[in-house]
This record gives sequence, C-alpha cells and structure tokens, in this order.
Amino acid sequence: MMPGSNYAVMRSMRRDSDTSNHQLRAGIARRVLEFARPYRRDLVLFTVIIVLDALIGVATPVLAGRIVNEITSRGSIRVVVWIAIVIAVLAVLDAGFSYAQRWYSARIGEGLIFDMRASVFAHVQRMPLAFFTRTQTGALVSRLNSDVLGAQQAFTSTLSGVVSNAVSLVFTAAVMFTLSWQITALALVLLPLFVLPAKRVGRQLQAITRESYNLNASMNATMTERFNVAGALLVKLFGNLPVEAASFSSRAARVRDIGVRSAMYARALFVALTLVANLAQALVYGLGGYYALTGQLSTGTVVTLALLLSRLYGPLMALSNVRVDVMSALVSFDRVFEVLDLKPLIDDAPGAVELSPLASSVTFSDVWFSYPTADEVSLASLEDVAVLDHTRSADVLRGIDFTARAGEMVALVGPSGAGKTTISQLIPRIYDVRSGAVLIGDQDVRSVRQDSLRDAIGVVSQDAHLFHDTIAANLRYARPEASDAELWQALRGANIGDTVEALPDGLDTVVGDRGYRLSGGEKQRIAIARLLLKAPRVVILDEATAHLDSESERAVQLALSTALQGRTSIVIAHRLSTIRAADQVLVVDAGRIVERGSHEQLLAAGGLYAELYRTQFATGASALSAEASGAASSD
Repeated sequence: MMPGSNYAVMRSMRRDSDTSNHQLRAGIARRVLEFARPYRRDLVLFTVIIVLDALIGVATPVLAGRIVNEITSRGSIRVVVWIAIVIAVLAVLDAGFSYAQRWYSARIGEGLIFDMRASVFAHVQRMPLAFFTRTQTGALVSRLNSDVLGAQQAFTSTLSGVVSNAVSLVFTAAVMFTLSWQITALALVLLPLFVLPAKRVGRQLQAITRESYNLNASMNATMTERFNVAGALLVKLFGNLPVEAASFSSRAARVRDIGVRSAMYARALFVALTLVANLAQALVYGLGGYYALTGQLSTGTVVTLALLLSRLYGPLMALSNVRVDVMSALVSFDRVFEVLDLKPLIDDAPGAVELSPLASSVTFSDVWFSYPTADEVSLASLEDVAVLDHTRSADVLRGIDFTARAGEMVALVGPSGAGKTTISQLIPRIYDVRSGAVLIGDQDVRSVRQDSLRDAIGVVSQDAHLFHDTIAANLRYARPEASDAELWQALRGANIGDTVEALPDGLDTVVGDRGYRLSGGEKQRIAIARLLLKAPRVVILDEATAHLDSESERAVQLALSTALQGRTSIVIAHRLSTIRAADQVLVVDAGRIVERGSHEQLLAAGGLYAELYRTQFATGASALSAEASGAASSD
C-alpha cells in the first residue's frame, strides 16, 4: 500500500457525510482563493513537488521491473548497475521532495492558520457588547480553533491528497494498462468487494465520530463551568459531589465505549483494504506468473504490475471520498467567513477625528435608545438557535437630557432597571443612541475615533474584572508604557499600596481567575488604581462600592475621592455619601429623567427621590449620622 494512504482513507471515512449536503454561500470558492492569494507562489511550488513525488512513485516500480528482466534474461551488468543508480537517485529525490513537501505544507498551513485566527480575533474584538452577551463562548472559540484548522486543511492535506492521488492514479493505471490490460482489469474487479462494505462501515464510523464530538463538547462545557472559580464555589456550596462525579463519569464512559467501537471500525476498514489489496496482488502473481511462463509477459513486467497495484487501491479509495474532504474544508471556511462578514455595530465613522484633548464635559441631548436586535449583532450558529429574533425591544431610554460640566459630578439614582447603566454605557460607545446625541465637549462621540474616546474615559464597575495575570500586568492594561514607580503611585492613590507591598511577590503577584485571589474591596481598589494610571478626563462609576462590607467600602470611597478629583464624573450611586457629594442628582425611572436637583432640593420635593431615600438610602443616612456623632464625641 502507498505510504499514508490508509490514513487518508480512514480520515475520509470519518468525515461526516452531512457536510456534502451543506448549503454553501455564493462565491465561497472565490473568497477562499482570495484568502490564499499571499501564498500563491508557495502553492504552485507545493503542487509541482507533489506531482514530481507522485511520478517518482510510479517510476520506481517500472525500473525495478527492468532490473528483474535484465537479471532473468542474463542481460548487461552495466545496465543493472545504472538502473540501480537511477533508483537510488530517485530515492534521494523522493526523500528531498518529501521534506520539501512537508516544509511547504507547514509554511502554507501555519500561515493560513495565523492569518485566519488573527483576522477573526481582531474582528471579534470590534463586536459590540451585545454580541458577547448573546454568543456562546465555546462556539466562538471553536471558530478560532476547529474551523480554522479545518479550513487550513484545504490547502495542505486535502490539496496534497487530491493532487498526489490523482496524479498517482492516472499514471499508475496508464502504465498498468500498457503492460497488461487483462491483469489490470481483473485486479480492479475486486475493488467493489472493499468499496461496498467500506461505505456502510464508513457511515457507522461517521455517526459514532459525530456522537463522540458532541459528547466531548458536552464534557468540555461541564469542565469549563465546574473548573472556574465561580462554578467550583457553587458546586461546593450547593452541589452533590458524588452526583457530579457520576454524571461526568457516565459521559466519559460513553466516550470510552465509542472510542473502542471507533477503533474497531477503523481497524476493520484497514484490514479489509489490506486483505483486498493482498488478494489482488495474489491474483496478479498468479495470472501474471501464468502469462510469464507461457511467454506472454516478462517476469519483470509481472513484478512491476504487482508493485504498481499497491499504488492503485489507496488513491482510488481516497478519491472516492474527495467530495466529503473538499466540502468539509469549504464548510470550515464558510463558518470562518460567517464571523468575518458580521459587521461591527459600533465602528469609526468615515472621516472620524480625534477627540479634543480639552473636551471633558458630557452632554446628553434628547437621547432615545433601544437595544439592538439579535440579527444586528449576532449569528444563529453562535447562539445555537435555528433563527435569530428580529423583534426590536421597547425603548430603554426616552428623551434623556442633561449636562455634566467639566469637573462636575453627576449622580444617577433610580430603581433597578430604570436605565442608569445604559446611560453610562452610551458615553464610551458600548452602544450607540438610536436618536439624539451624546457629546463630550462639543463633539458627538460617534464622530470621533474610538481609540481617542477610550483614552479620555475611565470606567469602574461594581464587578471590576481582572485578568489571570500579575497585578502589574493588570495595571499596565490601562497604560502599557507605565513604569513601576508610576504603578506604585497609582496603587497608593487607590489606597492599596501597602497591601500590595506586603504581598510576597508584590507587583508580580498573580491575582487568579477574574481576580478571585483578592477580596472584593482589593479588586475594586486595583481597578481604581488602573483608572488613576490611565488618568482619564471623564470617569464613570457604576455602583463601584456595591456588595462591599463597610470597611472595604470606606477604603474604596477614600480611593475614589482621589480618582474623581478634578475630573468630570458620572456616578451610578447607591450610597447617600456619594449623592451628597454630587453637583447634580438625576433621578431616572422607566428610561426618563423624572427629577433633578441637589439632595436637599429633591428631598423637599417629596417625589420619587424622597421615596428612594426612605427605602434605599436610610441606612446610609443612619450610618452617616452615627459616623458624625462619633466624630463629634471624639472631639
């Protein structure tokens, strides 16, 4: 058998035949070729090497037959030696071509993987937040891994397999028919003995392979959920460990059983192919021997036919499944292009300009907003649904009007779901308004470059995210060029310098997944230090002290007083101390600003704010009074 041909046949049999019925989008082949354009020179050389290598594979048996004829006919020793030298040279060339083929295959394949992964990653980074709230993370990661690898195979294993097998088959069959069409035709008669059962076994192999992929995906999803910190904590608090272990073991056992069946099916195919090839070879030796003894064929011709036969069956079987191979690669390309074709909802406008370095006031002018529909921001295949929802949600914000002048603090208060966080997300263009405008200075945020907008705005949310990296790396995410001295200055400004200094590894301390190795207050102060390092002109605080104990809250509030000094700030507040410090309080309800003024003015008005004060801020007022009384008594 041809080296590697058994593997190619097994791989083709494993491919899911459903891919051959997959409806590809128009122009996919043209786009694939366009994507491969940077590698066209390498692809040409790669193809030429494959053809030459296939020709050597056919030439060697023919030369071997010539040697046998020279020996049996008591021919020239010189001719035998020269043929042997030619075979040796061809062997050296074959080794060189094999090495060159692998080099070009790796160069093209890894280059395509890099290009596609880099393109998809960069494109996904430009997607709006709504895309990530809807998309299954595992499905998205699969596009960067499995589908990219599947697409890469189109230009490496699939291309080399098709070209090599086609060339080898054509030349092998041509030579064999030239030598003896009777023996060649008789040998091919045995092929259906393998092909027909192999197709049936192949369908079984495809089915259990597909089930194996699904079960592995399910196991991976379970491990991802249970092995992150939040999932592990939930299991420890509420889960039944033996039940969890039994559930996982049942799926793992099914994967084990499928693995055994898959191995046996694959072995059956291999044994069947080898058996048919050996039977055909026996037929060649038997019939060829008869023809040789009766003088109809030479002994060398019989040897050549036997050697060539081993190069006939593998390519025939591999090419019989070439449609599935090609379609599998094209489907992978199609799934990658599907992500790349999804246009970012938030993008720089044509002719976008830099945000003025002096701009720091924030103005909302008659802003109306509703969240984008699913078909605007997502893909059905990434949400694991048949069809995306096209229904537009009701307006979340309705006619929002206010101005936060440079250096002012504006507090947003209101019941849960009123639209406070949505207002804050329109400033850095996490979302864009449906109508109206959000201005920084006198510039519409949609008319400025997003990078300059990000440089001007700093955000601290109630759940500050930290990457699984060092404290230094998390801080430098805001300003990569910052020195260690600047990091320490920011940490001290955030009232956490002493804490970090006391850690054994200091700035090199790894914070863990999502920063779970730190307490809630420490995470928030690291996030504030990151904000201070960035030194933005506009600060947005989305309930930055929520869910903290009183001691952590006092430390964070002290850090925030430094962070907000001299900056325009939009603060979603749930503490009375924050509201009293605000220059303006906006009361938001059902997407509208229903009241505005100072704390005292709104209390006197007796409206929604007064009600919120009694239900939500009374604890804060009591704590503030107790704190004031304590201070007075100590004086």
